[in-house]
Amino acid sequence: MASPMEKDDLVKLKSFIEFVDSNPTVLNVPQLKFVKDFIEKFGGQVPAGDFKMPDAAAGGKCPFGGDAGAKSKPAGAGVSTPDSEGVSIDSDASENDESAAESESDVELDMEGVIQPDLDPAQPMGDSAKEVTEEEMDQAGDVRGEAAKAYGEQKFEEAIGLYTKAIELNPGNALYYAKRGQAFLKLKKPNACIRDCDKALELNCDSAAAHKFRGRAHRLLGQFEEAAKDLRQACKLDFDEETDEWLREVTPNAKKIEQHRVKQERKQAERKVKDRLRAQNKARKEQEKQKASAGSTGGFPGGAAGGFPGGFPGGFPGGFPDMGGAGGMPGGMPGGPKMAEMLGLMKDPEVAAAMQDILANPANISKYVSNPKILNLMKQLFPGGDPTGAGPFGPGAAFGQEKEEKDTPSDSSEPKTKKDSADFVDDGLD
Repeated sequence: MASPMEKDDLVKLKSFIEFVDSNPTVLNVPQLKFVKDFIEKFGGQVPAGDFKMPDAAAGGKCPFGGDAGAKSKPAGAGVSTPDSEGVSIDSDASENDESAAESESDVELDMEGVIQPDLDPAQPMGDSAKEVTEEEMDQAGDVRGEAAKAYGEQKFEEAIGLYTKAIELNPGNALYYAKRGQAFLKLKKPNACIRDCDKALELNCDSAAAHKFRGRAHRLLGQFEEAAKDLRQACKLDFDEETDEWLREVTPNAKKIEQHRVKQERKQAERKVKDRLRAQNKARKEQEKQKASAGSTGGFPGGAAGGFPGGFPGGFPGGFPDMGGAGGMPGGMPGGPKMAEMLGLMKDPEVAAAMQDILANPANISKYVSNPKILNLMKQLFPGGDPTGAGPFGPGAAFGQEKEEKDTPSDSSEPKTKKDSADFVDDGLD
């Protein structure tokens, strides 16, 4: 027959039993009370006394194989340093934050009295659409009286059956569900109780009994926050000593859980702030990098020392006027404020691409004579015309005028007279 436990679980169980054999007082720890009860159920006896973890130096080990001595954190691990905005940013990577949160997820709670959940099928809830007659209401009231009597005699199973009969007769009565839930509590069936109380509160949200018994059921399942909430509401609706006692019983654990949750929420909020700051810092650095890159490549694209960037054949003699060069370029390259304006034009991607094309092959200038932006820039660069001699209009031709001048016929309507040949040739002799 196969074991119902996995091999790893069996190894852990064996380690635990070996530890208990060497340190039996560990069973006096509240969290292991269920093991102690199990041993005593079969006639065993656990030695009295407080448990103390054996020293690691003496070979002591935790029940699941770890050393008894806690390993100290390496210096500097998890150190937090404030950033420029005063928000603490962990020195560890952000992915380590999740593991840190998991290590703190366990809260030390008093689990005494917590039981295993019941897994029975859901109990009958009656037909909520049923139209109940007065006769059925009376019958349900009589059955409810019998159920209360059986409950008083601690015949809880019988009481549950009678309350179920009353519910089938009158499924709209919230009290029947709450009372049947109370009987389920006596049988240590908290989930069944919660189902009944949920139905009761669906029918009557101000049912103090439903809040009370559901709160107790949550407590038995170790759901302390839910238990405190229900019991607190029950005390507000209809205070009684038993409800108040149950509330005081669950309050310490509920507060611990609430404080832990608030702490985790705060850590999560801090983590989001850190992530946002990291993203902002990254974006700022990227922006500064782009600015630095733009500054280092300012001016005309493809810039190179000596003459116009990119290099027309032969370069431009003389340098730039007003910028320390001597002699100027043929046709006059403007300087000063005009140069700043032209550099602004060069930031236009279309203009920059066109200039790259022209610089790669000066003859390509003919492709852009119909583009106002390119033509305007070329006019400012070379007001005296195309200095390269490679353009479509020849050296020294003015931009925007060449084609017009070539296409426009001469204003002179008189045909040019061909120079007549001389009738005689002077031989130089008189």
